[in-house]
Amino acid sequence: MELLRKEYEYEKATYLEAIERAPLSGDVAEGDCWYPIRLGNTSYNIANQLVVNLSFDGQPPEDATSDFEPGKIVNFFSIENGKMRVLNHNCTVSQVGDYRMEVAITPPSLMALQNLASRAKVGILIGIDDYSYQVMQQSLKQVKDRSDETFVHLRNVLAGNLQPAFRDLRYQNIPWLNASQNAAVSKVLNAREVAIVHGPPGTGKTTTLVEAISETLKRELQVLVCAPSNAAVDWISEQLYRRGIPVLRIGNPLRINDVMMKCSYEYRYANHPDYLELFGVRNSLRELKSRPHLGDKEHNQIRRLQHRETELEVKIREELFANSGVIACTLIGSANRLMERRTFGTVFIDEAAQALEAASWTAILKADRVIFAGDHQQLPPTVKCKEAGREGLERTLMQQVAKSKPSCVTLLDVQYRMNRDIMEFSSRQFYHGKLKADPSVADRLVSPIDTALLWVDTSLCDFEEQQNHSRSRLNHEEAKLLMKTLMDYVKVIGMEHLLREQTDFGIISPYKGQVRLLRKYLRNNKMLKPLRKQISVNTVDGFQGQERDVILISMVRDNTSGSIGFLNDLRRMNVAITRARMKLIVFGNAETLGKTKFYEKLVEYFEERGAFIQEKTNFAP
Repeated sequence: MELLRKEYEYEKATYLEAIERAPLSGDVAEGDCWYPIRLGNTSYNIANQLVVNLSFDGQPPEDATSDFEPGKIVNFFSIENGKMRVLNHNCTVSQVGDYRMEVAITPPSLMALQNLASRAKVGILIGIDDYSYQVMQQSLKQVKDRSDETFVHLRNVLAGNLQPAFRDLRYQNIPWLNASQNAAVSKVLNAREVAIVHGPPGTGKTTTLVEAISETLKRELQVLVCAPSNAAVDWISEQLYRRGIPVLRIGNPLRINDVMMKCSYEYRYANHPDYLELFGVRNSLRELKSRPHLGDKEHNQIRRLQHRETELEVKIREELFANSGVIACTLIGSANRLMERRTFGTVFIDEAAQALEAASWTAILKADRVIFAGDHQQLPPTVKCKEAGREGLERTLMQQVAKSKPSCVTLLDVQYRMNRDIMEFSSRQFYHGKLKADPSVADRLVSPIDTALLWVDTSLCDFEEQQNHSRSRLNHEEAKLLMKTLMDYVKVIGMEHLLREQTDFGIISPYKGQVRLLRKYLRNNKMLKPLRKQISVNTVDGFQGQERDVILISMVRDNTSGSIGFLNDLRRMNVAITRARMKLIVFGNAETLGKTKFYEKLVEYFEERGAFIQEKTNFAP
């Protein structure tokens, strides 16, 4: 609870500092800020919230990034006397895309709209999610104070010294799963309190989890499925829906596609046979309440309509829940008012290794047992306060249970993504050498004339790392070298072959500054234009859960002291190198990086395979 408080105070201080640092002048489209914006149409959503359509008023830069996503807390602001003034309205993003956004204002307030419309220019920025912090603090208090026997037992297994117990139920192996995947499903079904599906990159964690949920639903009427982010909830919900399992998605879907629309609570609610009557009742209420003078007759009518409104809301909600095998939401979303007093036999937490412990407990409070799925050797939870992270806020509940209760863990050990040479280093360093490449991918290459690995060493070049205005790192010369190497690679393999085979490329850097620079170089590169749709550039975090045929990694750091900043988080590098299916190319100063043991071993691994070359020249853009 103390570490959460530290994280909140740090985030709040950073937010206030950013506001103080304004003024903004001209058009600004940053990841967390649009200014100015244009207000559009308004409407009411099924939750009776006032929804405002808005768009970026101007031409955003081509390399602009956007951190806005459904469910994010946002604030409107104006610039007054050269200073940013945040307007006091509670707002949440409903939908976002192509510099257009829908924002829900709670409670519905026409005065808020009038306040916004009266200003010459307004902007919008991502705010502080006070609600999530409040939910997590309340959850930890409940975990500490609850005294019912079932929960106390579960708490003692997860956070105490009690060892987990298992049944010995018969389980018929599923023919399309491999041995370790079937073992994981069996452990899930037999776990009395907890099981962990440990899924390294490319090992079919989602496939296994879907089958485990399907098998559980043969024994239980309904399960809760959660993940720390909207994107992760959408992904597992979509796979469950495609498997034929009825899913009710609570919260704000990030993927606005046909499948997610059909799963969403809002869509199902609006398509319920009784919703048309509810819509009419709400309109009548708004019309009555807008009248300047109300008599006894109108007040009685309002009371009757409010009673009918409540009746219809409860009826629709209960029928939607009753007809769904899976209730899916984020961990924080499990505290949604729709979820009040709802309990489950089992909660499945996907991507549990990216979830703050307090967020995991929020969902666990609603269940008798918990199934974690994820990989604690990949990206940790996002913690902005370094002190809180060092003191343990980054340590997840899944990570702690995996360490103290190894009997509940099943490692998925066959991967279907990477060439064996790409896989092997990660397997040795993070998974005790237990991963095996399936024969279908073990020797797969982009072309018969190609190899799987290449390290382009820049230690003999006169390269220089720098900091940009936002204190992110970048390395201009390394970015130029990467682009030249990519062009040379395309020439060797052949543009026609790459287009015909739809070979896709991922360019990764741990630093946002380098990502922006690489996007600029790619945008201005005429030779690579035919491949533009097959090349994506992003941070390590941006590539989590994704894969590409060819991955190029720009390490950026180049100094004599061996200072590598957050490249010291080795789990990030594990994510970066395991995105590649058939080709992995790393650009970096081996001398700078090699002062850290892990990177020394990584360089040696490339050298052993004859995949290490030294560059000696600088390159024009």
